Amino acid sequence: MTVVDINIHHLPEDLFTNEKILNGFLNSAPRGFGEIASVITMESGKKQLILEKPSGYQNLNYVEGDYSVESKLAAMDEAGVDYGIMRVPVWQEWLGLETCKAVNDNAADIVSRSGGRLFATACVPPWGGKENIYELERCVNELGAVGVQLACHYGQLYLDDEVFEPYLKVIEKLDVPVVVHHTPLPVEYKSVIDYTNLRREYGRIVDQGVAVGRELFSGMFDRMPGLRFIHTMMGGNWFANTALLTPHATNKKEAMERLDPTGGEKIKQYLDENIFFDMTHPHSWGKDQVEAALKINGADHYLFGSSFPVFYSWMGQGVDFVQNELEISEADRELVLSGNAKRLFNLPI
Repeated sequence: MTVVDINIHHLPEDLFTNEKILNGFLNSAPRGFGEIASVITMESGKKQLILEKPSGYQNLNYVEGDYSVESKLAAMDEAGVDYGIMRVPVWQEWLGLETCKAVNDNAADIVSRSGGRLFATACVPPWGGKENIYELERCVNELGAVGVQLACHYGQLYLDDEVFEPYLKVIEKLDVPVVVHHTPLPVEYKSVIDYTNLRREYGRIVDQGVAVGRELFSGMFDRMPGLRFIHTMMGGNWFANTALLTPHATNKKEAMERLDPTGGEKIKQYLDENIFFDMTHPHSWGKDQVEAALKINGADHYLFGSSFPVFYSWMGQGVDFVQNELEISEADRELVLSGNAKRLFNLPI
């Protein structure tokens, strides 16, 4: 059975040796808002790029050598992954246009050297200025990007904010899907920073859950019905919230309306047509939880992703989990492992 991993992290291969690109990454992190980026040399001699927020709380770690085309293909071969879709992890929240251009050029070069096994998504600042739009169109029309990547929020703004609409309308016109990657922390993060696993796992889940909810309740998909968002981290456990947060009308006369009872059919429509989910190292979630997610939202809405190389083991463990541990139909297994990716990204495989 063909396997497509839609969550393979991409950083420029010369990130740690090209001073201009490295500074583009380091200087893009807004230190005035508590994002602190630095580079250290590890005991192994390799360099590591670290992002902290606030100071002393690490949220991202990138190690030199993990992002070459050779390391990607070797990991895919070992794990039994046939094809991969690359995206820049988290950093797209801050990167400037010139750095994005270098990132996109290197991604296109990796794609050309991968023997048809890797595909790229466009990394562009999501503001509607013509220079950003030109870069988006260049990535899709000239470099062959199969999708666009966005962060689930930029600073204080989630994607339902009107400032993103000019950019999103161009994406809709280009008819490519959007990978919505989690950010290092949710907008309101102080309650989760003290404990590593709560910060680095649950913080991302909270952020994605808020992002999906805002998109569903904002009505943005009425204005842009062709948008298709693929959210990481299972959409922030959205399968567990689907029934609860789909409006239900009461069968009694209440003293007051504490919840808006209208719009349930619209929410169901958006979930069916506009929102999809990256399983993001699915073995970590557990068999019962993943099977429930597929039952609730439909196997045609979930795509396999590993977050390689956060942990090298996640790619192989994830493939084995979907292939051998999930008690689902073979048709659903094929959708999760490759069918949905082929359809949504229009992959030539």
